[in-house]
Amino acid sequence: MSSFEKHAILEKSPTLLFTASLLVVTVGGIVEIAPLFWLENTIEEVEGVRPYSPLELAGRDIYIREGCYVCHSQMIRPMRDEVERYGHYSLAAESMYDHPFQWGSKRTGPDLARVGGRYSDAWHVDHLIDPQSVVPESVMPKYGFLMDAVIDGEHIDELMRTHRFVGVPYTDQQIEVAYADFQAQADPDSEYDDMLERYPGAAVSNFDGQPELTEMDALVAYMQVLGTMVDFSTFVPDASR
Repeated sequence: MSSFEKHAILEKSPTLLFTASLLVVTVGGIVEIAPLFWLENTIEEVEGVRPYSPLELAGRDIYIREGCYVCHSQMIRPMRDEVERYGHYSLAAESMYDHPFQWGSKRTGPDLARVGGRYSDAWHVDHLIDPQSVVPESVMPKYGFLMDAVIDGEHIDELMRTHRFVGVPYTDQQIEVAYADFQAQADPDSEYDDMLERYPGAAVSNFDGQPELTEMDALVAYMQVLGTMVDFSTFVPDASR
């Protein structure tokens, strides 16, 4: 009996086909799921990845509120064209403190996983106020109103406690001084050294150039940290995974 005839027997018997399909799915499921029970962590720890600073965290909330994730993904796939355009492919560890993650599924605009440090604060502000002034073909709406939306960080400690509840390892000290860190990151004339010890690599700047601390400051602070935590010039993937 040829292989074609054997396959025809399987196709002509609903019961046999269902049984064989169930067996294949069961074995495949066990092979994929069972190893997870013996792994303490499915995410490779990467040096440099840290929780967001209070100002960055507030900016991330604004990013989500304004629906930026609808048109911009934060996930660089390990394909040549993506890596050449956007940079090193995204690591799972880079999203380990994102609740929810911002991988996205659509790109009306470019991927933002590595946008941090690529442009100046002034560029981001101009782009958010009037996208077409810097990218003429852009279909992005204007977000100039963020310049007028003053924020004081009064409840930033509560936001951090909420993120700690879902697994972000904010310490009691970080939460206790959250308001001071929130203010310090947007004021280059402040004493921000302690803040940088808690959040290494955080950009300190008057992001929007205004005396008031605004939602524009927070959003730009968040944009400037994206993709900057890992030093890919020294990063070596864990070959055991």
